[in-house]
Amino acid sequence: MADDDPITTNPAHYRVLWENDFVRVLEYTDTPGVQTTPHRHPNSVMVTLSAFDRRLAAGDRELDVSLPAGQAVWLPAQRHSGHNTGTTPTHTIFVELKGDAAGQPSETVVGPESASS
Repeated sequence: MADDDPITTNPAHYRVLWENDFVRVLEYTDTPGVQTTPHRHPNSVMVTLSAFDRRLAAGDRELDVSLPAGQAVWLPAQRHSGHNTGTTPTHTIFVELKGDAAGQPSETVVGPESASS
């Protein structure tokens, strides 16, 4: 990752909890109304620690997402921005994959995908 690493683009909201050669674990927090600048994630697993509503945007695509607390979802490699459109803070953990498992970021994928994807 380079200039669009979420730690660089949105340092008030992302922090590294742990990292090795295979994964990087990020914590993300925000409050209602907060918008992030565009950033990239490699293939990741997102674990929701709070329920939240947000609008994700990638290129010309937008997707409204509502997730409950305690859910784990697959997030394909992508570049996106997010907006907390709900009434509650967002608190999530991202387990980002590195190396061959990181995948190539897409400009068109946005939002969590089900386990069957």
